[in-house]
Amino acid sequence: MRSDEEFREWAARRRQSLVRTATLLTAGDSHTAEDVVQTAMTKMYLAWPRLRDVRDRDAYARRVLVNAFTDEMRTSRRKREDLRSELPDRAVGSGAIDDDSRLLFAALEELPDRMRATVVLRYFHDLSVADTARALRCRPGTVKSQTARALEKLKHRLGPALRDDQGLRPDHPRGDTAPIPTIHATLTAGRLS
Repeated sequence: MRSDEEFREWAARRRQSLVRTATLLTAGDSHTAEDVVQTAMTKMYLAWPRLRDVRDRDAYARRVLVNAFTDEMRTSRRKREDLRSELPDRAVGSGAIDDDSRLLFAALEELPDRMRATVVLRYFHDLSVADTARALRCRPGTVKSQTARALEKLKHRLGPALRDDQGLRPDHPRGDTAPIPTIHATLTAGRLS
């Protein structure tokens, strides 16, 4: 099989997962997520001949994706300065975002980029501390501390909105059936498309 065909086949299988990861990394900004994935795919394509013998191309792709995300955030922060007194209306994508996802993205957006990447890799991809450290090119201790701080921030931010397996918040009186979004279900891989 030729190298281009191999890459096309791999990209077709992995693209959707990379978009989901990038969507979480960008806290729900689907347009930036698509840009990040496109950049990562381009880098993967260029490196593909060297990756023929690599056992875990997905791990390499995650690292490339996180690097592309980091680069995009650095670049977009420089671009984001808007000196107008009134901001333009924000475009809304065609795909509807449910309340759970909106809450999750808002909470993720409040985390620093590196901390957000740590949470996404540890809990969305279910990577070990060592694998997350390899993807982020840092020490396992850094992953542990970033994860602990991120979870504390998310708990503080989402705590009142979280509910237990019976659909109620831990402090919620039993019998009161006011709707509370299920945040933990949004973290499963198949939920974001």
